[in-house]
Amino acid sequence: MFGIIITTFWMVFIAELGDKTQLQTMLLAAQSKNIWPVFIGSSLALVLSSFIGVCASTVLTKYISPHYLQTGAGFVFIVIGILTLLGYI
Repeated sequence: MFGIIITTFWMVFIAELGDKTQLQTMLLAAQSKNIWPVFIGSSLALVLSSFIGVCASTVLTKYISPHYLQTGAGFVFIVIGILTLLGYI
């Protein structure tokens, strides 16, 4: 169990480095006179989104093959990337 915790920590930590969420958090912290509300808000958002992801995957894998979920997630990731490049997101 400890190994899963460490692996998950490093995967999420590395994935979050330099992404647009971190850059937005840095911008908010730079504009704020007090960085603690920014830190607390961004931390809670990451915890909540991770919780939703874990709960959703637990339910979805009961009905849908993980292979289809991975393919669907990849497709959604590509669509979001395209929308971001076009300025819609």
